[in-house]
Amino acid sequence: MSESSQESKNFRNSLSTVNDAGKRVWVYPKKPSGRFYTARTIVSWFLLLFLFGAPFIKINGHPFIMLNLLERKFVIFAVPFGPHDFYIFLLGFIATIIFIFLFTAVYGRVFCGWACPQTVFLELVFRKIEYFIEGDANKQRQLDEMPWNSEKILKKGGKNIIFFSLSFLIANLFLSYIIGVDELYKIITDPPARHLSGLTAITIFSVAFYFVFAWFREQACTIVCPYGRLQGVLLDKNSLVVAYDHVRGEPRGKLKKAEDSSNGDCIDCALCVDVCPTGIDIRNGVQLECVNCTACIDACDNVMDKIKKPRGLVRYASLSGIEQKLPFKFTPRIMSYTFLLFLIVCVFSFFLITRADFSVNVLRTPGMLYQEQPGNKISNLYNINVVNKTFNDVAFEVKVKNLQAEIIPIGNDYKLGPQGIYEGKFMLVIDKDKIKRMNTPIVVGVMSNGKEIASIKSTFLGQPGVK
Repeated sequence: MSESSQESKNFRNSLSTVNDAGKRVWVYPKKPSGRFYTARTIVSWFLLLFLFGAPFIKINGHPFIMLNLLERKFVIFAVPFGPHDFYIFLLGFIATIIFIFLFTAVYGRVFCGWACPQTVFLELVFRKIEYFIEGDANKQRQLDEMPWNSEKILKKGGKNIIFFSLSFLIANLFLSYIIGVDELYKIITDPPARHLSGLTAITIFSVAFYFVFAWFREQACTIVCPYGRLQGVLLDKNSLVVAYDHVRGEPRGKLKKAEDSSNGDCIDCALCVDVCPTGIDIRNGVQLECVNCTACIDACDNVMDKIKKPRGLVRYASLSGIEQKLPFKFTPRIMSYTFLLFLIVCVFSFFLITRADFSVNVLRTPGMLYQEQPGNKISNLYNINVVNKTFNDVAFEVKVKNLQAEIIPIGNDYKLGPQGIYEGKFMLVIDKDKIKRMNTPIVVGVMSNGKEIASIKSTFLGQPGVK
């Protein structure tokens, strides 16, 4: 085993971004280039286009997406959801958790490298601006080490002004998902005194995003985000990850003529380390700091092309596939995750498809008998609960479908605002001659704009034959 391989045994005892004195080691990743980086850039543009465009999309005057956690109002794909849809959110949350287990067990941290907002903004927006202003890794290092002069002030000042401006834009975008673009527009255009809380939120978010993207950076992935630590229980030898083929690459050594060399294909150029945004050496194996960004794959493939070796020394692969040269296969764990996910998604889809615009409950008031009424009539008291799940104001009426009866509302008119809840009572009056038994089945219809929105079966309590 080579000396570098022996030294790599201790890599799990420390973080690559912390030195022996416990101080942070600033990472200067070399600008990546290659097919995966190009593909990630294209994917990031689509994600950013959706992220910045979704809050401005409206359908029938209503937002396409809004996640108002404060008021518990959610609009997803122009469909309003509220506290009354808690069971749908619970199923969706369970399905998401199982999906994370399944997806990670099969494909590793592909989400982190390709779709995580932290990675997309940092690697494909902020770092590109940094490369443009300060140059590649070596120039950035030189700029940080040089004394403050006009060049350093201009570059550092310009970069940080752009970074904070972008952070301010992202903060406004983030807030638009919570309160909607219309409310955000009011905060921006109205006098500041009217929206102090909104302006405070924008300021706090702006500072937080600037802190993360300008200074905290990869620490958000290695220290704050729990997903990397979950890899230890989610990944196994059959999971696809960004991996170094140690069977082919070891022992490492300088490039020599084929007839004189007993080394592996790795020439120990360390370019895979230079381009890593979290500062790790992928040749040490799977690590919690690795976000599967594929920068090391592109760097290694470029080197393999130059030395006329096959690509794929660093590639998407499983440990079993590398050590035993086995093809990818579905394990019992993956199949069980797939079955559970499929089952929950089916149940979740069923509730979404069958979700009605209104929820109606009609129950006879507990603990009350029938009441004698003038004119040879008797009455029962009922509780009615109606939930309006739409964006519209709704007026409704209640009638009995299978008997001739009179309904007397008690309390407010039957009117509901958007996402409103009506709770009230009504008295149902029936002629005694219509009562044939103690518990008479009735069907209560709730109508709105001439259309039936609910049909509820209940019973009417009354003594037959009493005059």
